[in-house]
Amino acid sequence: MNKQMQVRQKINKSYAMQLATIFLGFIIFGISENIKGPAIPRIQFDFMLDEMQLGTLLSLNALGYLIACSFTAILTHKLGIKAVSIMAFGSMLLSGIFIYFSHSYPVFSSSYFLMYIGNGMLEIALAILGARIFVRNTGTMMNLSHFFYGLSSTVAPMVASGLMTVSLFGHAVDWREMYLIMLCLSVLPMIPAFLSKFPGDDLSSEDRIPLKSLVRDPALWLLVLILSFGVVSELAVGGWLVNFLEKAYKWDSVSASGMLSVFFLCFSAARLLLGPVTDKIGFNLSLIIFSAFSAVCTFIAVLGGESLAFMFAAAGIGIAPIYPTVMAFIAKRYPRGSDTAITFTVTLMGIGSVIGNYAIGAITKGIRNSYGAGTELGLLRGLQAGYGFIGLCALICAVSGCFLYRYLKVRKELI
Repeated sequence: MNKQMQVRQKINKSYAMQLATIFLGFIIFGISENIKGPAIPRIQFDFMLDEMQLGTLLSLNALGYLIACSFTAILTHKLGIKAVSIMAFGSMLLSGIFIYFSHSYPVFSSSYFLMYIGNGMLEIALAILGARIFVRNTGTMMNLSHFFYGLSSTVAPMVASGLMTVSLFGHAVDWREMYLIMLCLSVLPMIPAFLSKFPGDDLSSEDRIPLKSLVRDPALWLLVLILSFGVVSELAVGGWLVNFLEKAYKWDSVSASGMLSVFFLCFSAARLLLGPVTDKIGFNLSLIIFSAFSAVCTFIAVLGGESLAFMFAAAGIGIAPIYPTVMAFIAKRYPRGSDTAITFTVTLMGIGSVIGNYAIGAITKGIRNSYGAGTELGLLRGLQAGYGFIGLCALICAVSGCFLYRYLKVRKELI
C-alpha cells in the first residue's frame, strides 16, 4: 500500500513538473510574442522603416519561426522534448542579450530572428507535450494551457510600455533594455523543464503513423488552412493594433497598449472559460463558431470607426480557442502520429504567417499610396485595409471549418 502511494506521489510530482513547464512556457511565449506591440513604433522610428519594411521584418522573423518548426521534430525524436525545451528557452534568453547590444538594423534583425527560432522550437515542444499528457478533457486542458499565453499577452504590452517610461540608475529604459529584461524571464521555465521527465520519447518508429499516410488525409489539410488563417488573424493583432490606433486615431502609446491588453484579456478569458464548451459541442463546430465571431467583430471595428474600437478587443474572444482546439483535434484524430501531424501543420502555418504579415504591410502601403501617401486619409484607408485583411483571415478560417465539418460528417468522424 505504501509502495502504491509512493508511486502515485511520484507520478503526481512528475505531472506537476510537466504542467509547470507547459504553463510557464506559454507565459514566456506570450511575453516574447507581444512585447513587440509597444516597441514597434519606436523600432520603426529608430531604424526609419516604412510600413512595407515593417511587414517584411515581421515576415522574416516568422520565417525564423518556420525554420525552427522544420527541424524541431527531428531534434525531439533524437534528443527528447526536455532538451529541446531547454534549448528553446536558452535561445530566447540569448536573443534578449543580443537585442540589447543591437544598434544597427542587421544586428537587430538577426537577434529578432534568433528569438523567433526559439519561439518555434518552444511551440512545437509544448504542443507535442500537451498532446501526450492531456489524454482526458483534451479541449479543456489545451485551452487551459494556452490560457497562460493569453494571460501573459494581456500583461506584456502594459509592462513593456510601462518599462519604457521609467528610469533605472538614472537612465531611461529604451526598447532594447525592455527586451533584455523581459526575455531574461526565460530562465524561470528552464527550472521545471530540467527537473521533469517527459513521456512518449520511447515510442518506436514502427508505432508512429508515417507522414505519407497523414498527408493523404484531406482533414489534415483543412486543419492546416484553419490553423494558418486563424494564427495570422491572432498574431497580427500583437504587431498591428497599437500601430493602427496610434496612427489612425492618434491615440497615445499607453491608451493604445491598453486596448491591446484588453484584447488579450478577452483572449485569455475565452481560453479559460471556453475550453469545456469545445469539449461539449465538439471541436468541429467550435472552430466554425469562434472564428466567424472574430471575423464579424474585426469588420465592425474597422468599418465602425473610433467609437467601435472596443470591438477590436472583443475579436479576441473568438480567435482565442482556434489554436488550442486544432491541437486538441490533432491529438484526438492522430493519437499515434500527433508529433508528426503537429509539426506538419505548424510548419505550414509558419509559411502562412510569413505571407500574412507581408500581405498586411503590402496592402497597407498599397492602399495608402492609392489615396495619397502623404495624406491623413491615405494613412487611415491604408491602415483600415491592412487590418481588414486580419478579419478576412478569420473569415477564411470559419469557411475552412465548414468544409472540414461537412467532410467529417459524411464519414461519421466528427470530433
